[in-house]
Amino acid sequence: MRDMAQNMRDPADSGLPALPRLGGRRSSYRERVADALRAALIAGELRPGEVYSAPSLATRFGVSATPVREAMLDLAKEGLVDTVPNKGFRVTVVSDRQLDEYTHIRALIEIPTVVALARTADRVSLEALRPAAREIVTAAVAGDLISYVEADTRFHLGLLALAGNAHLVEVVADLRGRSRLYGLTALVRAGRLLASAEEHLELLDALLEQDEKAVHAIMTRHLGHVRSLWAEGTEHG
Repeated sequence: MRDMAQNMRDPADSGLPALPRLGGRRSSYRERVADALRAALIAGELRPGEVYSAPSLATRFGVSATPVREAMLDLAKEGLVDTVPNKGFRVTVVSDRQLDEYTHIRALIEIPTVVALARTADRVSLEALRPAAREIVTAAVAGDLISYVEADTRFHLGLLALAGNAHLVEVVADLRGRSRLYGLTALVRAGRLLASAEEHLELLDALLEQDEKAVHAIMTRHLGHVRSLWAEGTEHG
């Protein structure tokens, strides 16, 4: 079987997007294919509203259609794609109203939770998140959307985990997945993600200073900033 990583970048395919290569090795083709498909959604290489068949994607990966179909079913459970009988899978279109709803729910959950961490989180646990915050900035500067989103997810879910409520983290993770960042290539080229990226370091510093008002202001601004990036990303995507 051909090397999967190479196949992700193989341009010789009938109009399919070049799926990005991800770092690390997963335990199965199904998981690795699912990761690559998520990355392609983030990068806007799998377009909202378009239908992709498992056999066509399997050709790119150099594997059978079975793990691709299974991976797409996993994404369907996450709300990222819809099953189209006898055709394949359609990438879910996220409307402005849905993005507003996701952002509203995240604000209701995340803002008070993170503000409370200014009182309860220990310095060691907070400082442990600094490498992820720096990775976000580095990825924004490099225009690496996939690394940006991966580091951003680690940071936010890691921060929320400090509250000790695993179900809360699960709910936010699901919301983040459904409001994925895609089609932001133009914004990356323009350097528009950097301001959002730097807010993670600003937030950490405010938490370490136990400045609840500053934490509230930064979280509110950050979620609003992210929402505007989603909107512009959809327009440019």
